Amino acid sequence: MRFDILTIFPDFFESPLKQSILGKAIEKGLVEIGVHNIRDFALDKHKTTDDSPYGGGDGMVMKAEPIVMAVESVKAGSNKNPKVVLTSPQGRQFNQQMAAEFAASDGLLIICGRYEGVDERVKELVVDMEVSVGDYVLSGGEVPALIIIDAVARLIPGVLGSDLSAKNDSFSHGLLEYPQYTRPESFRGLKVPEVLLSGNHQEIKTWRRAESVKRTMEKRPDLLERVQLTEKEKEYLKELKTNKQ
Repeated sequence: MRFDILTIFPDFFESPLKQSILGKAIEKGLVEIGVHNIRDFALDKHKTTDDSPYGGGDGMVMKAEPIVMAVESVKAGSNKNPKVVLTSPQGRQFNQQMAAEFAASDGLLIICGRYEGVDERVKELVVDMEVSVGDYVLSGGEVPALIIIDAVARLIPGVLGSDLSAKNDSFSHGLLEYPQYTRPESFRGLKVPEVLLSGNHQEIKTWRRAESVKRTMEKRPDLLERVQLTEKEKEYLKELKTNKQ
């Protein structure tokens, strides 16, 4: 899958894209990333990409011309039709379901917003979707772009050591992931649950699902409203809530 990033700070991505799973995926050719400097598409000799807002107000606004021309240039050089995403606090909340949708697309072209935002005409002319990574303010869209790319890349076949790893991650089934343990069996008086040492795969699977339900209720009960639970799991959840009172 190919990702294209439009930014006024291309050096921001130099180190992160070489690290860990994402770096290895790029080396293997499973993921391709193009980083494009919006300033290269500015129309004046000073490479200006922002200006003061019409109507007055604090801060600066990213200009329409360089961004629109950058998007058109990237799309013209591609034989696919990437989805154009603008990082914005006004966008749809990014989640695992959206990551899966992006992973199934022709590719992503991510515009890194900055300052007070981008000229509204950018959204009208070239943006398919605005995406937010959370209800907080960042200095720019570069960090959100990395978050989106990392989450989506994990879902591309071959990127992880095992494709089951992504399927079992938190949020993949609407629930938080179950507790994980590794050697030693006992550490400072805390022991690994016996069921995980039993070798009974069905019991382990049942335990993990129950623990996912329990952990979700304790940490993110809002997620349970969107998850399909079995009747047995609903009874278990009711029991957990009763014991908690």
